Amino acid sequence: MTELNKKPESGGQTFRKVLGFTFRHWARQPVRVTAVALASLLGALADVLTPHYAGQLVDALTHGGAASSAAWHAAVVAFWALTALGLGGTIMRQAAYRNIITLTLRMMSEIATQAFHRVQRFSTDWHANSFAGSTVRKITRGMWALDLLNDTLLVALFPSLVMLVGSTILLAVQWHVMGLVVGLGSAVYLAITISLSLFYVAPSARLANQWDTKMGGALADAISCNAVVKAFGAETREEARLARVVTKWSSRTRRTWQRGTLNGGVQGALLVGMQAAILGAALLLWARGLASVGDITFALTLFFLLKGYLRDVGMHVRNLQRSVNDMEELVALDAAPLGIEDQRDAPPIVIDQGDIRFENMTFRYDADTRPLYENLTLRIAPGERVGLVGHSGSGKTTLIKLIQRLYDVSGGRITIDGQDIARVQQASLRSQIAIVQQEPVLFHRSLAENIAYARPGATHAEIERAAKLASAHDFITALPHGYDTLVGERGVKLSGGERQRVAIARAFLANAPVLIFDEATSSLDSESEVLIQQAMERLMEGRTTVVVAHRLSTVRSLDRLLVLERGRVAEEGTHDALVRRENGLYRRLFERQALELTKGLADDVVLR
Repeated sequence: MTELNKKPESGGQTFRKVLGFTFRHWARQPVRVTAVALASLLGALADVLTPHYAGQLVDALTHGGAASSAAWHAAVVAFWALTALGLGGTIMRQAAYRNIITLTLRMMSEIATQAFHRVQRFSTDWHANSFAGSTVRKITRGMWALDLLNDTLLVALFPSLVMLVGSTILLAVQWHVMGLVVGLGSAVYLAITISLSLFYVAPSARLANQWDTKMGGALADAISCNAVVKAFGAETREEARLARVVTKWSSRTRRTWQRGTLNGGVQGALLVGMQAAILGAALLLWARGLASVGDITFALTLFFLLKGYLRDVGMHVRNLQRSVNDMEELVALDAAPLGIEDQRDAPPIVIDQGDIRFENMTFRYDADTRPLYENLTLRIAPGERVGLVGHSGSGKTTLIKLIQRLYDVSGGRITIDGQDIARVQQASLRSQIAIVQQEPVLFHRSLAENIAYARPGATHAEIERAAKLASAHDFITALPHGYDTLVGERGVKLSGGERQRVAIARAFLANAPVLIFDEATSSLDSESEVLIQQAMERLMEGRTTVVVAHRLSTVRSLDRLLVLERGRVAEEGTHDALVRRENGLYRRLFERQALELTKGLADDVVLR
């Protein structure tokens, strides 16, 4: 089921998950959070008290002239109080801003690091079913949404709520009716604002974000496969495909913005109604002699201040809703199971001999009801060179992925030197298995960095030695920048044979006791294949080696061949023994390849 077809969670569930995620990160910096909250609280209290002293100043000015010492004293006290409140509020807000900068940057750094940590450790299936561009978009969008969420909760929404509560209390102390009007009006305003944001705007925003993620994935997919696009002259087709995604994204985003605008309009109408109620109550109190000019000034000043805060509360709630929606996919990423996890306190594996055993091993893919392997028992002896051959889909690649524990077995176990690989640290296991893949992936870094990826502390001399053993040194030194040459994304600047030799050099440098070749020569020309087979022979010396091969010429010299068919070992033996077996599966595969090779040579002669 794709993300776009999943049943959406309710707005309340999303808010709880995102806020819970945020509060857990707050708990790692309790002093900083407390400092921000306290500074914001004191700044809001300064605003709450400002109308009170403004009213006292007006009363002092209207009840006595400058000659009245009492009036003058009251005016001076009010003046200095207003000045102190203004200065204190400014200082407190600056303190809140400075602390929240550090708080948010640390949280964003932690979240980015943790998200990358989890993505690195997600299962092979997860990566196979996810767009890299979409994953990056989820992380970066969620990081920046956290910045808005922290600002909204700590330096915007929290002080606004303090202001609303404080204003209600101040007015209620002096006039119960006015306090009731402000309290009820604020409660109604907040209830309607939050309900609209949570149940009207949020669902639309969630869908818009899903299409934003899909658009990022479509962009990354087309750009990363640009060579294929160019090869088929499909630029216009890809643009049309993206245009369909962009149209959906635009439609969903427009609906979200329109709902947000309507939400703002409703909030504005509520503020007008609240303004009429407060002003009307103030005029009635004044008309009945229950309020002085200073009292009215206090009430009006407090209302206009309150109105600004209420308007801001509406904006803060919208920002809260938007940031929660933007963080939703990041939080889901954080909560997703890794798939393949280390056991608690799992020790590192120690491989000396490279004795690999499958003990009554059963394995099935999650989506399959029937197992691919069932009760497989198999041993690969230390230093033995074993080839895996068979038709496509026979389970060759799955078997080597099981050795690396890229999948967990459904039953039985796999051991290396007597250690169950499910009970040791995955990283330590894979660091002692060197693998050369059919399509080796290189980083967009220098050739030296790519070779040294197997052993980052390797010296330049060690890198060169590995390259020479892999028959890669000559082509590398022929490049203008030699070992400092950048290879392009995924190594696109190099030919297939050159990438394979760099991968083999990386395996040489790893010096791992277990070695895997996954169809390392299947897509190469004859000249490159010869060079790589020579390098493979050198690399296999003294190592337990598993070779997955489509071209049977690659496995002729191996110690033992395992012929797989539908998840079982149908035949095993040396090349010479298997080709002599009447009606044997390996013999049929070998004869078919020999026939294809003979036909290809004949066609080549005819063409010449």
